[in-house]
Amino acid sequence: MRTPTAAARRAEDREAIRILRAHGYNVPDVQALARDQRAFAIRATNRDLMLAPGAHLRSRCVDLGAGSFTNVHTLTLHLKAVRAEVHSRPDPFHLPELVSGSVLAAVSGSFAFISDDPSYQPAEPCLDFCCRNGTVISPPTAGKPGLLVRDGQPVIESLPARGTLALGGRPHRWIGSKEPGILPGPDAPLLIYGAANCEIRYHDHPRTGFLRHVDRPSNVTPLSPSAVDYVVAGSPGHGLWVSEIRPGGGSDLFSGNFILRADRPLADVTPGAPVEFTEVGGHQVGALDSGISLGPSVADAANGNTPAYDTSLGKSPFRNSRHARTLIALHEGQLVLQILDGAPHTDTFRGATPQETAELCTADGLDPHHVYHLDGGASSKIAYRHASTPGVVGSMHYLRWPSTPTEPFRWQGREGRALHSAIILKPRSREVHRCD
Repeated sequence: MRTPTAAARRAEDREAIRILRAHGYNVPDVQALARDQRAFAIRATNRDLMLAPGAHLRSRCVDLGAGSFTNVHTLTLHLKAVRAEVHSRPDPFHLPELVSGSVLAAVSGSFAFISDDPSYQPAEPCLDFCCRNGTVISPPTAGKPGLLVRDGQPVIESLPARGTLALGGRPHRWIGSKEPGILPGPDAPLLIYGAANCEIRYHDHPRTGFLRHVDRPSNVTPLSPSAVDYVVAGSPGHGLWVSEIRPGGGSDLFSGNFILRADRPLADVTPGAPVEFTEVGGHQVGALDSGISLGPSVADAANGNTPAYDTSLGKSPFRNSRHARTLIALHEGQLVLQILDGAPHTDTFRGATPQETAELCTADGLDPHHVYHLDGGASSKIAYRHASTPGVVGSMHYLRWPSTPTEPFRWQGREGRALHSAIILKPRSREVHRCD
């Protein structure tokens, strides 16, 4: 692939500035957006769009005091008229790509591991639990809230990190490695390790402000002379299998989709042995269409109850600072998806703190104990179609960071960050007509 010339890069920046100004953002220089995003501090005007029967997108501006504000974009979906799906895949995609055919809207979804080292990434990018097309491809390491979907109907509930699986055709119990009270012994369950066990570290960078990375030598399972690690890999259409067996531990957390640890060698388990989850957190996997783990409830974030997330997210968005946020709730037969928008490098438009988020939910008639974080940063976005015209709200400031010292920043506000999971919404009307 040819590297763009300096003239081509300048032309791309000029086109980005043209588009931004057409949206009302007076951006003088794309490359300066890495440190100064005040041009995005524009208050949204009140708007109410009906995307389809039972699907409304509302926008408004909310004052937070001392001149600060957030723009709130709320997608309300009546579940009798609209079905939900969790869309996830290992190769990255941009949210607007999903809004085609029968899809009314798509919302950025699920906390995913983020590193700025392109050469060192996890094999399975969804952080913790992910059920893709009826198959669990990433089991949870700790009990967290989960979004589960059956026949287009979403359920949100606490998902314990334990269950059953078949390894090489034999049944086993398993438990997340972060769960408390795990006791060794001949009947001990298999332990789950994965990307959610990593610890993100930050260091200063002159161009981007900071870089996020993982220390490779320490990003391994604990050493234990009696333990055996079974590294599990997977691919679409081929399921899961044991790709490596490592006695004594020390397996790289990114070496497979996840790692099964036994306290002794397992008879008849060899490389290539199939792995299939049969039950997760009390749910039979065969009954699930899809699912992902969620962030903490708004109430838990406001109260600081977020230990299961902090190290694997680095600088946690749940501390007492303003961040853009994507929220999800089930309320009186409706699925509510909400963006609290903000750009980090501004004075007055940074998003909302956990406490402010709780207050906004309460003002909207939603119980903060039953509203959950679906995302917590620069990828907070809704893509939609209204009257056959595509649109997006949220994270218009997003830049793709350079991977080399000479590469420029690239504005990707319309596309947003490259994702690995999202929530997509489709009308049920066609299904009803078929039944008639």
